Amino acid sequence: MKVVQINATCGVGSTGRICVGISQLLTEKQIENYILYSAAGNGYALGIPCADPHYIRRQALQSKILGNYGFNSRRATRVMIEALDRIGPDIVHLHNIHGHDCDLEALFSYFKERKTRLVWTFHDCWAFTGYCTYFDMVGCRQWQTQCSDCVQRREYSWFVDRSAHLFAKKKALFSGLDLTIVTPSAWLAGLVKQSFLQDYPVEVIRNGLDLRVFRPTKSDFRARYGLEKAKIVLGVALGWDKRKGLDVFVEMAERLPKEYGIVLVGVDKKTAKRLPRRICAVARTNSRTELAEIYSAADVFVNPTREENYPTVNMEALACGVPVITFRTGGSPEMLDGTCGSVVERNDTDALAREIVRICSDRPYSAEQCVRKAAAFDQNERYKEYVKLYERINAAGDTGDFTGYSEGV
Repeated sequence: MKVVQINATCGVGSTGRICVGISQLLTEKQIENYILYSAAGNGYALGIPCADPHYIRRQALQSKILGNYGFNSRRATRVMIEALDRIGPDIVHLHNIHGHDCDLEALFSYFKERKTRLVWTFHDCWAFTGYCTYFDMVGCRQWQTQCSDCVQRREYSWFVDRSAHLFAKKKALFSGLDLTIVTPSAWLAGLVKQSFLQDYPVEVIRNGLDLRVFRPTKSDFRARYGLEKAKIVLGVALGWDKRKGLDVFVEMAERLPKEYGIVLVGVDKKTAKRLPRRICAVARTNSRTELAEIYSAADVFVNPTREENYPTVNMEALACGVPVITFRTGGSPEMLDGTCGSVVERNDTDALAREIVRICSDRPYSAEQCVRKAAAFDQNERYKEYVKLYERINAAGDTGDFTGYSEGV
């Protein structure tokens, strides 16, 4: 069996690390495999670059001008297809392919012609919409029937709305495939079953975590930031905006008693200048060990995200022994139970403030309970699930018995 993964990155970012983790396990099992990527890589030996960051930035600009998101990058796609022809994979595993890194029409026409066995992990909702990756905040349900007049269009196209056209093209291209869809959350699997992809088998394979890195870790973080006596309320995000709940933390800074200190990690300089003085803004760190130290210093981790698939930050906090509070949105609540955190309704800041005080005052969840829950997030076990899926698909395809797998929803 030969396996090729296709992703925007290789070894960089969450999806890039997932690709490398799966690849390493395949290599251990002596299964030939490669990763095709376009935007960024870390020099991983089995990674094959199909473009470079400068090319991707040009394609992103072209997409904004023409409004044809997902249907540019023809040169990079030709490189991908040439690599696939050389390798001759039995299975192609798609991850994030909407980083302006491929032309869907050319790539999926190739898959149909070659009758390629596909696994596609959805890390968001983009595959079954005209443009957007998420639609909860704007309350849009057009994706269930026909996208048009996209209310979020300006995020993807400056001049023209092609959402109806792109939706129809995706629907046609993504039909008639030998495809198994994977989602990290039951929430997203449920949405797939309401979309034009509903007839494909859907597997839920959770995202995993490196528990050797994310674990309770001592540090001088509290002393360095003058928070020795504070009850630390922590938030972590790659980019802070309303979707991630920045405004919620600003409100909490006004409402929580003075002994509470709010720490936000991943804040850029421009955003930091706008934050209240009670919020301690910490720049993004590329050190996962440093991040584990920050998590471990907190009393509670708060994730007021309004749109989410299966947030890694929740898992990271639990693995470091910190209870989690999240809004009831997307797959964010799925990793919590009565031993490690709580869920409040989206945008219910009154309930959120009460839960923060309750958890920090009553201490209903111990660090040991949180770590015990996090044991289920071991990334190595999740990678094994993918390898088992490949083996089942390959065996069933060889015998002609493939009929799909459990939906897991």
